Amino acid sequence: MPLGFIGTKVSEALTQTITGVGDVGKAAIEATRSNLVEGLKSVKEIMAEASSLAGDTVAGAIQAASKVGAELGTTAKGAVIGSIQAVGEVTTVTTGVISDTIRAAIKGTSEVGGDVAKVAQGAAEGALSATKDLGVGLEDTAFSIARGAIQGARETGTDLASVAKGTVQGTITGTKEIGGDVLDAVHSTARGTIKGTAEVGGDLATVAQKAVEGAIEGAKSVAVNTEDAASAAASGAVEAAGEVGESAVKTVKDALSGTISGVKVIIKSPFK
Repeated sequence: MPLGFIGTKVSEALTQTITGVGDVGKAAIEATRSNLVEGLKSVKEIMAEASSLAGDTVAGAIQAASKVGAELGTTAKGAVIGSIQAVGEVTTVTTGVISDTIRAAIKGTSEVGGDVAKVAQGAAEGALSATKDLGVGLEDTAFSIARGAIQGARETGTDLASVAKGTVQGTITGTKEIGGDVLDAVHSTARGTIKGTAEVGGDLATVAQKAVEGAIEGAKSVAVNTEDAASAAASGAVEAAGEVGESAVKTVKDALSGTISGVKVIIKSPFK
């Protein structure tokens, strides 16, 4: 996917400044935010262009990081933060903007041969951090992050399950950073991964299992009860499957029955 004007501008700016910079994430935030604000102010239909320009900006940052050997997960987190902040400065941040920004991060990483699962994690952390004060609810943000990640993975032929796992881990870390309810975020992220997987015709069983694995590993990193996290992810996955159909519910429930990563999975319906 060739970069547009803003993506190219961000890529060139970061390529020149990122080498030797101690805080790569901060450099990515500053470059993406300033260039995207300028770009958005120059277009007539700001709302219509916001998603595509934000996505182009993130892709440009990832391309620059790849050129100079910077860590892509950290760069993605910073680029997503800067892009969403820029949109919020000029217009309204919608769930569509969030989803498309994450999708672009996944696609951009795949194109440079980077670790897509790691970038999914960093991008998810960044999106939650950036939207804290922009009027987008935690649950809506988490759902949109997951859906965008799955869409990006499918479009690039990347393994959906590994992206789902990384995304859940990222939403846990990001939610903890902003002081949000981790279990609500896990539930919504799992919903988004299953809904997105169903929409692209992916393997619901494998994605559901990896989402729960991500919840368990992520919970350990932030000192949240792993059984609660597994239950939140499983419940969100089954809830989303219910929106797809009875066959999907059976597939997901069967995949999550028993123990995953040493944790007994308990599905609660309704969650909480």
